[in-house]
Amino acid sequence: MDTATAETAEWMDARERTGRRSGKRRFGGWSAALLFAGVSVIVGCRAVGTDAVTPVPQLLAFLPWLLVPTALGLLFTLLARWWTGAVWGVVLLGLLAWFIEPYGKTGAPAGPPAAEFRVMTSNVEFGRATDGLVDAVRRLKPDVVFVQECEYTCDALLRRELTTDYPHRRVVVGGGSEGSVILSRFPLRGTDAVPGTMGMPGAVADVDGHAVRLQLAHPMPPIPGQVGVWERELGRLRDVVTADPTAPMVLAGDFNASQDHAAFRRLLDSGLSDAARLGGAHRVPTWPARTTPTFGAQIDHVLMSHQFAADRVRFLDLAGTDHRTLVVDLALHGDG
Repeated sequence: MDTATAETAEWMDARERTGRRSGKRRFGGWSAALLFAGVSVIVGCRAVGTDAVTPVPQLLAFLPWLLVPTALGLLFTLLARWWTGAVWGVVLLGLLAWFIEPYGKTGAPAGPPAAEFRVMTSNVEFGRATDGLVDAVRRLKPDVVFVQECEYTCDALLRRELTTDYPHRRVVVGGGSEGSVILSRFPLRGTDAVPGTMGMPGAVADVDGHAVRLQLAHPMPPIPGQVGVWERELGRLRDVVTADPTAPMVLAGDFNASQDHAAFRRLLDSGLSDAARLGGAHRVPTWPARTTPTFGAQIDHVLMSHQFAADRVRFLDLAGTDHRTLVVDLALHGDG
């Protein structure tokens, strides 16, 4: 009787252990499947070249960070001994590694430069970082400055402090995030602003006798309910580039888009190169500034046409703004 009882207890203990192991495997398998499914949606949209709908465009901005849930999913597949899932995870890792590689054209024009100048772009977040921007401009002496979210007080401060050094300007006056300014040491001839929710002024600069089109970029961010507006406004910037593809152009600002967004890649494919890409800093995050450079996305860019080479790409942290300021030296080779 005692022997039978012991055998029964042993059998029940073994069954309980087996049940626990089976439960852990089910938990690991389901957890891995959920993680992989979510990552697969984002990676699939990236692969087919669509920004789709919320939350895809928002998550695409942080595509490299999808390595974290993918790696966690692989750990769960080991717990579950789900080898098909492990293959799924490895494929996702491979695709992510492929897409993390820099996108866009490389190479520099041949021959000596016809002109060299420095460009700065800064989103001062409702004008809060204007004092820091003025200090940075005086320290680094850029030749052209693109300023986004420069509301009335920001515009007034820039006029008061920088007009002597930057006598030429193009402005879209507005409050909050709507105001934008281009400051220039070079003479400017005005062009029509690109229609948008926020100001996107443009100009043609006389850079040592060479006509260079300058365009500030600040499309609507892809917040829920506004993804279509964001895509249309990026498309309007692309229309500016394709209207005269032979003209030297510098397109700079807060694009609210990274290289992982299809709408931004279409803009690059219109004939532009990203200065950060050419300078080896294609994944350096510019937003949100409070978590950079550890975590973030590069959504502030200086793009230029094929006549330009880029050098000395720098990222500055200004107090009062959630964006980093980008500074780059450009060399114009011929005038197209």
